[in-house]
Amino acid sequence: MTQQKGTIGLIGVGLIGSALAERLIDGGFAVLGWDLDPNCRLNLSRLGGLAAPDAATVFRRCDPVLLSLPSHHEVKQVLEDCDAHLRPGSTIIDTTTGDPISTEKIAEKLAARNLGYLDATISGSSAQARTGAVTLMVGGARETFESCSDLFAAIGRQTFHTGPAGTGAKMKLVTNLVLGLNRAALAEGIAFAQSFGLDLSRTLEVMRGSAAYSRIMDTKGERMINHDFAPDARLSQHLKDVRLIVSIGQQAGLPMPLSVAHREVLEQAEDSGLGELDNSAIIKVLMQVRVGHPL
Repeated sequence: MTQQKGTIGLIGVGLIGSALAERLIDGGFAVLGWDLDPNCRLNLSRLGGLAAPDAATVFRRCDPVLLSLPSHHEVKQVLEDCDAHLRPGSTIIDTTTGDPISTEKIAEKLAARNLGYLDATISGSSAQARTGAVTLMVGGARETFESCSDLFAAIGRQTFHTGPAGTGAKMKLVTNLVLGLNRAALAEGIAFAQSFGLDLSRTLEVMRGSAAYSRIMDTKGERMINHDFAPDARLSQHLKDVRLIVSIGQQAGLPMPLSVAHREVLEQAEDSGLGELDNSAIIKVLMQVRVGHPL
């Protein structure tokens, strides 16, 4: 029997949040969580966690508190709404993919009130998070980072301390840029193979054994071929990230041509009603545009 290790707070129990809850519960932690969606709260209870009546209760009763929210806008709103319930000396661990500038401002504001803050972004889908096959990129004070080592070990297979607060968010955007382009390249490659009339399963097998290999083939290749688009990571959520990547890159004077093209394809996909599907559904647009044979 796993020894109980204490109670972790969790705000946001969607795809990633529920996977984090599952990992923590399996790792011996109790989880007190909250989400706007009552179905997400119900799912947390089914996983063995406890659903709080509101976010403020989580902050009052738990240390640390994890945030798993759609963007930095929701993070800012939750912290403002619960401001009176944030306890000096406690730690907030933000797994949200958001704007690094906003992340840095939040960290500064919390530090002034003796609140610890780590931007602990996650590389991996919700399915990978459920098995612990994710990498965490954590920005913040080294001492605060080290104090959460047991929690990070329960969540992922490896954790990197990336530097001061904000660097976890920056590293996540860098990895998402490359990951997203790998996924788009794979989708276009499969569409191209179909235009030749090649067997797609055999094509994927050959690509895995060639210099073209990328790990995205293992997680998304068969899903693209089998039209399995139940969401592990929603397409619209990645489009949000790519828009942020392009904006920040262009502000820095970079042309970002590949990410601009990627954004346009994702926007076509969202306009076609694919936003709530898995991000591997990008292949549906590439099949239509490049080949003329929609999946």
